[in-house]
Amino acid sequence: MRFKPVLQATDLLVAALYVCFPASSVALAGTYAFVTNQNSSDVSVLDLESQTEIRRIPVPGKPAGVAVSPVHGSFYTVSPDSKTVHRFSLKTCEEIAHALLPGGPTGIAVAHGLGKVFVADWYNARVFVLDATTLSHVADLATGSAPAGVVVAPKEDWLASAARDADQVSIFDLPSMNLRHRVTVGTRPFGIAIGPDERLHVANVGTHDISVVDPDTGAVVATVPVGKRPYGVGFAQGLAFSTDQYADTITVYSLETLSQLTKIDVGEYPEGIEATRDGSLVVSTNWFSNTVSLIDPATQTVVGEIETGDGPRAFGRFLYSAPEGLEPCRDR
Repeated sequence: MRFKPVLQATDLLVAALYVCFPASSVALAGTYAFVTNQNSSDVSVLDLESQTEIRRIPVPGKPAGVAVSPVHGSFYTVSPDSKTVHRFSLKTCEEIAHALLPGGPTGIAVAHGLGKVFVADWYNARVFVLDATTLSHVADLATGSAPAGVVVAPKEDWLASAARDADQVSIFDLPSMNLRHRVTVGTRPFGIAIGPDERLHVANVGTHDISVVDPDTGAVVATVPVGKRPYGVGFAQGLAFSTDQYADTITVYSLETLSQLTKIDVGEYPEGIEATRDGSLVVSTNWFSNTVSLIDPATQTVVGEIETGDGPRAFGRFLYSAPEGLEPCRDR
C-alpha cells in the first residue's frame, strides 16, 4: 500500500537552528505546551511562565496524539478522524509536511537521533515507522491488538507500544526494530511512559493500576493501584503522577517504593501529562474542563490553570523548553 507524504516548501534552516543550540548551552527562555484539542480540531500553544495561550493552530481531523522534537525543529500531531499525521515548525507553527495513513493512527513518538517517527495503528495491530523529515513510510512493526501509546527510550535503543485489547506491551530493539519482548500487563493498557530509571510505566484503564516493566528482562516488577481509569503518567522529583480519568484526580506514587502517596484534585477527565525538563512543574490536560492544570511536585498542589481549546488531550510528549530567541510561533 502506498502512503501519501506531502512535504511543503519551508525554510530548511529552521531545523538547523534548533540543532545548533542544544539546551545545555543556552539559557532557557521558557517552557511551552503544545496541547491537541480534539473537539475543536486545533492545537493550543501555551506559555507556562505567563500561563497564557499564545497561539491557536487549526489542525483538521480531531487531533489527539502529539510529539515535540527540538532536534527536528518540529512538533507532530495525529488526527484519527482524518487519518493524518502533521509535522509543524516549532519556529513558525506552520505546517511543513503531512501524511495520510490507513487504519487508525493514534499515539506517536519520535526517535530524534534516528530520524524516525513511530505512530500506533489502532485498527491493524501495528506501529507505522515514518521518516521524521518527509513523513514517508519506512516500515511496519507488528503489535498486539489496538495499540495506543508509543514511547522511545532516551538512548533510542528501544521502543515500546501498549496494545489495549491484547493486555500487552511490545518492546522492540532500535535501530534494528527487532522484537525484544511481548509483556502481559494489566487490563486494557493505553498510555505508556518511561521513568527516570528507564522502566516502563503502563496505565491500565481496565484494572485501574500501573504496571511497572523492566524493558531489559520484560518482567513486570510492580503493579501500583491508582485512581479509576488511568490514562497517562509523568515524572518529577522522584515521584510519578498518574492521570485518573474517571476520578478527576492525579495519583502520586513514589518511584523508590512504588507505593501510592496521595491524590490531587484537578479538572474534569484528566488525560495527557508531562513534567517540565527541570522537574519543577507537572502539566496535566483536562479533557472535559478545557484546561490544563499546573502542579507543583514538591507540594503536590495545583498552582495554576490555563484555558485551552475544546477537548484537550495531549496524548504524548507535548512540552518544549525553548532556547532564548527561539520561542515558538514568533516568526511568521
